[in-house]
Amino acid sequence: MDILNTIEAAEYVRLSKPTLDRLRVSGEGPVYAQLGRAVRYRKADLDDWLASRLTRSTSERGAA
Repeated sequence: MDILNTIEAAEYVRLSKPTLDRLRVSGEGPVYAQLGRAVRYRKADLDDWLASRLTRSTSERGAA
């Protein structure tokens, strides 16, 4: 199991660290583990989160 810190996770999903932090705080980001003050992400969870955000067109973004 691959465990990444926030900087590594941000690089993996090609986002900036502040953007990943913002997504985590808003509840829109990938699931994570809080270990004391440290935040960690599993690569598999990052892959799942990315897959859940796939769309075929921009018109699908607002559809629920």
